[in-house]
Amino acid sequence: MTSLTAAGLHHQVDGPLSAPPLLLGPSLGTSLAVWDPQVAGLTRSHRVVRWDLPGHGGTPADLLPPGGGVPELGREVLKVADALGIDRFAYAGISLGGAVGTWLAVHHPERVTSLAILCSSARFGEPQDWQDRARTVRTSGIGQIADGSAGRWFTPAFAGDPAARALVDTMRATDPEAYAALCEALAAYDLRADLDRVTAPTLVVAGRNDPATPVAHARELADGIPGAGLVEIPGAAHLANVERPDAVLSALLGHFATAAEAGSDDGTRHAAGLSVRRTVLGDAHVDRAIARTTPFTAVFQDFITRYAWGEVWTRPGLDHRTRRCLTLTALIALGHHGELEMHLRAALGSGDLTPDEVQEVLLQSAVYCGVPAANSAFALADRIIAESAAPKEK
Repeated sequence: MTSLTAAGLHHQVDGPLSAPPLLLGPSLGTSLAVWDPQVAGLTRSHRVVRWDLPGHGGTPADLLPPGGGVPELGREVLKVADALGIDRFAYAGISLGGAVGTWLAVHHPERVTSLAILCSSARFGEPQDWQDRARTVRTSGIGQIADGSAGRWFTPAFAGDPAARALVDTMRATDPEAYAALCEALAAYDLRADLDRVTAPTLVVAGRNDPATPVAHARELADGIPGAGLVEIPGAAHLANVERPDAVLSALLGHFATAAEAGSDDGTRHAAGLSVRRTVLGDAHVDRAIARTTPFTAVFQDFITRYAWGEVWTRPGLDHRTRRCLTLTALIALGHHGELEMHLRAALGSGDLTPDEVQEVLLQSAVYCGVPAANSAFALADRIIAESAAPKEK
């Protein structure tokens, strides 16, 4: 680990010098420590460079010129990269840090090999709201804003966690004038018209319970950036990487591993596979699977997304409805009841197969897979159909 403070952004370097570089940008009100939950996992494959915003952590408060905004922050990040001898790099940023990464990908595409944008936006709401916040900090100090930060950053269930309290305490130490200037930078930021200029492989990560940058902001980014993927993390607010560290780490590891092979077909297969997986199994199931992924299982999740979903399910020779029937039959024959239940629920829930059509598949399986196997499948399907038909409690 190397921590450096020069005339520019204070930054810290972790991981092997020979590994591909990955720059990490923080959110407003936090320091580079906001990335602590992911550093150990990311440094297994990257040389990680984290940096502090002006007036945050170890960066001087007066680094930006008057009226300086996201472009000036982006240029300061490039100075850090240049000082470290880094020509091209992967980048991940949270909120304001994500805006800096998006600006870099638009205006310096030759430098950014891949991009992850966490809990961020192409436009952070109405400019007047940020100008009002800047005025509040200048007149009353940062305490009032810090007092409300836990409610913006975390879900109520996590707000009392020691990690959450530590970040709120960090915000109290932020320079008020620098914070106010960055609020004005966010007020002026609007990259919506330029999103289609991003050429780096991009992943957008959203917290499902984020009040600061709601999921709609993430979807606008993902829709506007060509080929971008989107992962929504359930049970997480604005600092999703702190509240759900393993889920975010797994998403980042999968994205950067795939982007590193962008010269091959693997990146395309992963993106196509994730899309088909969501279509076949539903967003809720895929989101739960991603949220349960650990650094240990991430490689398997990447494998099945590319191989099963991106290479087989995407082939044009059979439609999804036919593939569903074949999959159900194979799972019945092999007695994989957990997977069978998942695919039955998905087939019925999507409307691809009706209960009558499932019944036909099970009868066919009774002939070719065996009566005992079909008997278990009928019982399972009957329960699922009954549950779906039962009135929901209000």
